[in-house]
Amino acid sequence: MALQYSPLQGEQGVDGDLWPRVARYAMGVDYHDLMKHRLEKLADRIRQAFPSCAARSYVDTGPVLERELASRAGIGVFGKNTMLLSEQRGSWFLLGELFLSLELEPDLPMADLCGSCTRCLEACPTGALPEPYRLDANRCISYWTIEHRGIFPLEIRRQTGGWVFGCDLCQEVCPWNGDAIVAHHPEMELPSPRAELDLTDLLRIDREQYVECFRGSPMKRAKQEGLQRNAAVAMGNSGDPRYVPDLLDALRDDSPLVRLHVAWALGEIGGQEALAGLEARLSIEIDPDVVREIDSALSRIVEA
Repeated sequence: MALQYSPLQGEQGVDGDLWPRVARYAMGVDYHDLMKHRLEKLADRIRQAFPSCAARSYVDTGPVLERELASRAGIGVFGKNTMLLSEQRGSWFLLGELFLSLELEPDLPMADLCGSCTRCLEACPTGALPEPYRLDANRCISYWTIEHRGIFPLEIRRQTGGWVFGCDLCQEVCPWNGDAIVAHHPEMELPSPRAELDLTDLLRIDREQYVECFRGSPMKRAKQEGLQRNAAVAMGNSGDPRYVPDLLDALRDDSPLVRLHVAWALGEIGGQEALAGLEARLSIEIDPDVVREIDSALSRIVEA
């Protein structure tokens, strides 16, 4: 099963910017639950027609090579960004599997769609696509903003741009996605109140708000502290001085991880207000990693 989702659902931001940026698949409900439910309904229909048929569904779970199976089934073909490409859907779709004990007529695999195009490789800011058809997952923005639990290396901070959860850059530049079929699945659309969140809201979100806002969302995987860290980094990358007051307020956050990335962001934005706030925080900060980050931020501001 391939669940199509709209490539237009990710264009949200503050004052027309693309800040914050969230991977399209994560806008609505958790697709694992959505597709699992639909696959089970399909399995029930198949069992009604073939009572002796055994069925088991998978959605990103179990030892299943989903893209390989989908490629063999003719749903799509591997692109140079390692995503599955379809002439009709581009790469804006999600995969789920239903294993059956029935003998079915196989479909034919598709031919290559990439040709000499290397737009996805050139668009990746972290070098996570070092060569065609190969992904270095440890360099992917999706890994850093979702899976990584600690401090961002300096290089990675500047490469994540405005992404706070996942990344779609290698898909956005793909020519096949320019004319992809736009599907409408209300469950995959950005709901309120998440649609109203900006970077400031994300940075300052408390535990109660986090639980309420991200219930049933795949964005929970990054954890509250991770989303706050990502928001601080996105603010720093924006270079927008409007964020300075909120960043200074976040220097009092309980999490040293959040405070560290907030300090970095203030150093990137700079200015006298940021300088004074960092100096004040330095006099009371007790975490050694945060102290070092504040020192570094102050040095950058003074030297600017």
